[in-house]
Amino acid sequence: MIDLKRQVRTHLPSKWGDFDLIAYAASDAENQAHLAFVHRDIDTSKPVTVRIHSECLTGDLFGSTRCDCGEQFEEALRIINQDKGVLIYLRQEGRGIGLIPKLKAYNLQDQGLNTVDANVHLGFEPDQRDYDIAIFILKDLGISSINLLTNNPEKLMAIDMSEITLNSRIPLIIRPKAENEAYMDTKKKVMGHLI
Repeated sequence: MIDLKRQVRTHLPSKWGDFDLIAYAASDAENQAHLAFVHRDIDTSKPVTVRIHSECLTGDLFGSTRCDCGEQFEEALRIINQDKGVLIYLRQEGRGIGLIPKLKAYNLQDQGLNTVDANVHLGFEPDQRDYDIAIFILKDLGISSINLLTNNPEKLMAIDMSEITLNSRIPLIIRPKAENEAYMDTKKKVMGHLI
């Protein structure tokens, strides 16, 4: 059972569009709330365009080119605004291992390990994220059918195993850069991402 509840909803006009921001946490004292960016003109009577995005501080905020997370975040919000959808922002940094282990994994990647092997070397699973929280948030928002912005087969499987109807998958393709070409290749060949 998920120990979450809606804590607050507030209007958040942004450079991407006009959204409401909803915070979910076990209590209002929690400082790592999961978030939903909900377009103000959302229509839940039809399939809603949804991005389930896991936090990547280095990519989303600092513009790291080691990954494509920040670019996926920006492009997803552009599409979410256009389609009047929802972006769910899950606080599961570094595929669920946390910020400090993720930075240690960066050092191992600089020594030649790929992103999966670096996580395993540190004693973690390749991907420790949990998408049950996203399912909970979708249900709380009254969303029963979605068009999912993703390249990740794990997210597709999570939706398929839930009561949410997966109407379609929308690819979220970001062109690789020299700094993240190996990372993108690992996502495709090792993790099965649809890129």
